[in-house]
Amino acid sequence: MSDVAEKAGVSRALVSIVFRDRPGASKETRERVLRIADELGYHPDNAARLLARGRSRTLGVLLTVHQPFDADLVEAIYPEAERLGYEVLLSANAPGRSEQKAVEALLSHRCEALILLGPASDAAYLDALGQRTVAASIGRRVVGARIDNVHTAEGKGVREAMAHLVGLGHRRIVHVDGGRDPGSAERRRAYRAAMRRHGLTDETRVLPGRHTEDAGVAAARLLLGEGSLPTAVLAGNDRCALGLLMAFTRAGIDVPGDISVVGYDDSHLSHLMPVGLTTVRQDPALLAERAVRFVVERLEGQGVEPQEAVLDPHLVVRASTAVPRDGEPSTGAGSRRGRVELPQESR
Repeated sequence: MSDVAEKAGVSRALVSIVFRDRPGASKETRERVLRIADELGYHPDNAARLLARGRSRTLGVLLTVHQPFDADLVEAIYPEAERLGYEVLLSANAPGRSEQKAVEALLSHRCEALILLGPASDAAYLDALGQRTVAASIGRRVVGARIDNVHTAEGKGVREAMAHLVGLGHRRIVHVDGGRDPGSAERRRAYRAAMRRHGLTDETRVLPGRHTEDAGVAAARLLLGEGSLPTAVLAGNDRCALGLLMAFTRAGIDVPGDISVVGYDDSHLSHLMPVGLTTVRQDPALLAERAVRFVVERLEGQGVEPQEAVLDPHLVVRASTAVPRDGEPSTGAGSRRGRVELPQESR
């Protein structure tokens, strides 16, 4: 600013007035200052200006690399944060980089609040984090921690998926779970409960997995090696479902002719698969909007206590599910439940 002031022949204070767009400078002076600043390549440091006022107006977002649904959430967080006058800073949890290290990086850059996408840390750590700063979790309900919680009703999503499969006539339905990944425990419990509700307790089978393509491939190989496939698989998420689809296709198994596959998330990945994936949709835009609004409300003093939002999922029926070869669809509504999405050329 001193360089701009010297070359423009004005005071540093007047340069500050021009860049803050405050009254006190003539039109000619304003234009000269802006032209000289452009020639010198000077741009106001908004971050420094905000820090001088004791605010950074920056929200830190923790995400996991290679998770498509996290990318969908980040894409939705930006416009909502900017609408409320906040910037967004990202930090990734990745192999070799712990979640705690990613969080500390955000705090070291003066983020005023944190939005954690599917945090894996234990409740005690997240509670301690919530005592240090304003924080919200998306995708995982953390009981006993002082943070906002925004998540989908996992049980309802699984119930809709299971009602759809049972309605089509499926009985031998296997669940590939997500291990300790966010939402996995709730989805696993809901699957077991749904099998009991539909009188299929003896057919209940949970294969341990993860929310990764490799877990789906491993589960498919295990099932292929047993000689008799189930008629349907409920995957822990869309990435796992993609692994299942790839392994079955390579083995010459027709989806959904020989086996039906259902995913969870309706991430952008589900639209890129060779077979349109039937999946449970979570709304990333609404999840992001609620989380951003919750943390901003607390930063602005509109709320003191953390809040919780539980959003409804819904089933999106595509081409990866069908009536099993040895079965008939139920006369109930289960097979028709959910929104049916037509191929692009049919719309």
